[in-house]
This record gives sequence, structure tokens and C-alpha cells, in this order.
Amino acid sequence: MANIRPFCMPKWGIEMTEGTIAEWMVKEGEAFSKGQVLCLIETAKITNEVEAEYDAVLKRLLTPASDEAHPVGALLAVFADADTSDAEVDEFIAGFKPAETSVAAKGGGSAPAPAAATPAAPAQAPAREPKKIVTNRAISPEALKLAEAEGVDIEPIEGSGRNGRITYQDVVQALRPERAVSYKGSAQLVEDSPEAFASPLARRIAAQHGISLSSIRGTGARGRISKADVLALVKPTTAAAPVFGAPFELVVNQPSVQPFDKVRKVVAKRLTEAKQTIPHFYLRVSASVDALMDLRKTANLVLGTRASINDYIVKAVALALVKHPDVNVQVHGDSVHSFPHADVAIAVASPKGLVTPIVRQADRMHIAQIAATTRALIDKAQAGKLGYEDMDGGTFSVSNLGMFGIEQFDAIINPPQGAILAVGGANRVAVEADNGGIAFETRIQLTMSVDHRAIDGAAGAQFLQTLKGLLEAPEGLFQ
Repeated sequence: MANIRPFCMPKWGIEMTEGTIAEWMVKEGEAFSKGQVLCLIETAKITNEVEAEYDAVLKRLLTPASDEAHPVGALLAVFADADTSDAEVDEFIAGFKPAETSVAAKGGGSAPAPAAATPAAPAQAPAREPKKIVTNRAISPEALKLAEAEGVDIEPIEGSGRNGRITYQDVVQALRPERAVSYKGSAQLVEDSPEAFASPLARRIAAQHGISLSSIRGTGARGRISKADVLALVKPTTAAAPVFGAPFELVVNQPSVQPFDKVRKVVAKRLTEAKQTIPHFYLRVSASVDALMDLRKTANLVLGTRASINDYIVKAVALALVKHPDVNVQVHGDSVHSFPHADVAIAVASPKGLVTPIVRQADRMHIAQIAATTRALIDKAQAGKLGYEDMDGGTFSVSNLGMFGIEQFDAIINPPQGAILAVGGANRVAVEADNGGIAFETRIQLTMSVDHRAIDGAAGAQFLQTLKGLLEAPEGLFQ
């Protein structure tokens, strides 16, 4: 048999169970070279670019881009040499045997896994004699077979494959009948169109506006009905403004039910496990940051950078961790792993939920380098482009809600790390002056959540003492 290789859903990290093909960069029948980006795969929190590890041709694309999740190990496509025939590819898929998957190297490979089922043809009437089709149109063998079996006229079909080639999905789409638009109540909608091929959000919007999904022709992959397809049929409404002094009337307080998406499910699962299985205890301290704020203004002008207070906190945390290696730890089962350098994770709110990208070896970085690194990580998080390598590991976390006006809070430890620092806002407070009078200074509240299995109270207290000293005498951050 020719040189044929499977491309399966990769596994990045021990907690990954499924992924979604966001976009294919290579089309079926197209050749690619080593190092070229093949596709984008989304997991619970990251989007990875999968690069080719060798030269080949994408001979068969089994899983098109969609928002449908596929389990780790699912067969997504088949790669082969250019001279490999479709019959050889069909034989390879039919005889494909699953094997144990493993964590993918370089974000692109995956071990062989159970082959994903090919798209099923629509429900068919009693078997009919296939009608032979003779055409000059470019069409895949599977698409031609389905068109002959169903008696589909392929001439009006606009091919979505390379160079207008008609694909199997194009024929399936052609089998979907045109329907007139009709509007029905949501109760009848549930009964009339459970078989409609639509995204969950499209179903919810259609139900809210009383639109029957059976009336819509989807424009998504394989004819899937998307949010945009439904919104195109939503009629704008105008609500009258309430009249002052009009009698008050109760209205239906109908909730909008939004099930957890896959990101929120992962976050909920990990936080629940962390809170239930890790014996947390909390250490609190406040630090004066007037000197730090003054130094930051001067340093930013001299260095030509825009480092934030949080960047300086990350630097101070990193230096304190190196001085107290018994806090710079991870907990793995019955063992504690201590590290010589500080990989500090920063909590970031992103469109995909809470993520914790890592500033690696922050103790060895200059403040300008930390500022540039955190800015790049935050930008990637906001764009949904964090990779597995951006969030894997970490020896300590910093979560800062001070910019939202939060004075103090307790954070949940991010396993396998041994501790996390919660940073509150900077507030002006009255303190006793040296002459016995009243003075004002800017202070921040720091709360460290500690895993008592690995870190004792005295060790945590000594770490916070060092951290407070670095924040109140910030010249030490430039050593």
C-alpha cells in the first residue's frame, strides 16, 4: 500500500478529552509541506495551530470545520503521497485500527485512534436502482456514488471543493428540500423541528423569536443552521417607553437559560476539585506602595516602558519565591516538586473564560521584559490564541482584581501549584505619623491561599514578609 498516514485529534495535556476543528488551512486534494499550518484546533481554553511534520497531500478530509467537538483520537483526515488512489485511501480507512493516544509533540502530531464515522447519508426511501451519471464536472467518488443512488441532478450544484469540485457534503446539502419561511410558537417549534441540523445558539434564538428551524436553509458546514441564519429572519421590534405615573403591572420574568459551554465546564470542574481536595489556609498582609508608585513613574520614563503595578508585583513575587523555595512548589500526588526559578502564572479574564498564562523564569527577567511578556500573553488571551505551552505548568499564581475596585478577596489555588496570591486595589488610608499625628499613605491588601499539604504557615508568613519588604523598598527589584 502507498505511504498513507492518519491525522487524528491530538491530545494536549492530561485533561484534554475533546477538541473542535476551527478552520482548515489546507483543502482536500491539496499538497502541503513540512512546517506549514494545516488547521486550527480549539480545546477548552486554547486554540493551537497544527503544523505539518512532513510533506504530503490531504487525500481525504473526514471532519470539516465546525463548532462540533470530536474526542481525542478521532480520525480527522488522511494524508498520503500524491499518486495514492482514492481506492487505496478507502481501503486504509476501512482497515484502520485504533491505538493508544499520547500527548502530541509540537502541537501537531497524534497517535492513531479510532476512525471517525464518515458523514451519514440522509434517511432514504426504499432502495432504488442507482442512476448512472455522466458529467464533465469535477466530483469526488463518494459524492458521485450518493448522487447516483439518490438521483440528484449535479449540474446546478455549486461545488465547495478545490477548483469547484463537488464534495460529498455538497450532494447532502442538495438533498435538503427548499422550504418556505413560516413562523410558529416555540412550543410547536420543539415538536416540529428536532431533526434540524442547527447549532445550540441558533436553536435558542429561533425558540425565543418563534421561528421554525425547518424553514431555514443553513449556510454553515454541511448545511448547518447558524446564529446568523436565524438572525436574518428576526423582525426588529420597538417597545413603547413607559408612561410616567402609569399603573404598575407585573410582566413575565422569564430567565434566559445558558448551559455551561465547554470552557466554563472545565473551569467549574477544576475549581470544584481544587476547593474540595486541597486543604486551603489563608495568610493576609498589607503593604505600603507609595514608594513603588513613585519609582514606577520614574522607571517607565527612563526605561521607555509601560510596566504596570502588577508587573512590579510579579517581579517581587518571583524574587521572593527564589528566596523561599519551599513556597515555589508544585504538588504531585504524595510528592512535592521544588523549583530553582519562578514561573509565575497571571490570571486573565478572556472571551474563553479565566485563563492563567505563565511568565516563565520571571526572577531572571528585567522589569521591562516582564512588562512586554505579560502584555503579549494578555493580547493572546484576549484573541483566544493561547497555546498549551503558554499555560502548562507554573509554580505560583497572581490574581489581581484591584483594577475593579476590589479591596480584598480569597483566590482558589490553581493545581498543581502550592499557592496563589490575591491582590486588592490600592487605597489611601490614615496611619499614625512619626510625630504622633495623622498621615495618609497608599496600601494594598495581599491574601495568599496556601496548600497546607506542602507549605507550612511559618514558611508562607516568611515569604509574605519578604514580598512586603520588596514592595515597600522597591529599589531591590532592580538588583
